[in-house]
Amino acid sequence: MPWQEAPDGAGDVPVTPARDGAAEDIRAFDGALHPDRADGLLAALALLRTDAAHGASLDFARLQHWQQHVLGTPQPPPFRDRPAFAKGGRERYGIGPGTRARLDACLAGSAADTERPVPLTARAARAYLDVCFFHPFDDGNARSAFLTLLFVLAREGVALDSVTLLRRVTFQADNPADALALARFLDVHLTETRRRAAPPGP
Repeated sequence: MPWQEAPDGAGDVPVTPARDGAAEDIRAFDGALHPDRADGLLAALALLRTDAAHGASLDFARLQHWQQHVLGTPQPPPFRDRPAFAKGGRERYGIGPGTRARLDACLAGSAADTERPVPLTARAARAYLDVCFFHPFDDGNARSAFLTLLFVLAREGVALDSVTLLRRVTFQADNPADALALARFLDVHLTETRRRAAPPGP
């Protein structure tokens, strides 16, 4: 994918939104499905923000830590050990001896790299899609992908005041255009968050 062509969301300058769009969406959307689902996601959101503030690296072990709260399991959920399917079986995600290592390598690419700069919107979108299409868990992969995107932003001091376009759209694994579409959706949210967070003019 030509990730360097993704819109840059007005750069990776830190931004504090006027409201916490991620938490509000979790309470409204996930809370309507089940209160426990929202509570688990909110707990994971708090953890990822702490991890981001400490500059933590992103890998499967980090996702496991969050996903234990997302799913409410007594132990961190393991990497799946069989092929996975999504969208009514139309998409199949294979499994092999090196699948987890490949996921970790992809997630490591979410960090800023001055030698090979890629816009923050692209790095966050790419990490989101990596989790979706590696499909590491038996359940809750969309929620894990959402948290991953938020972590990549938070590690750069960026948060959003709305996430609607990021959680209400389905992306196809075999459609390259969908990847840049996600980066554009993120750019829309990030640009609007910056605009609404800016102090009013004289």
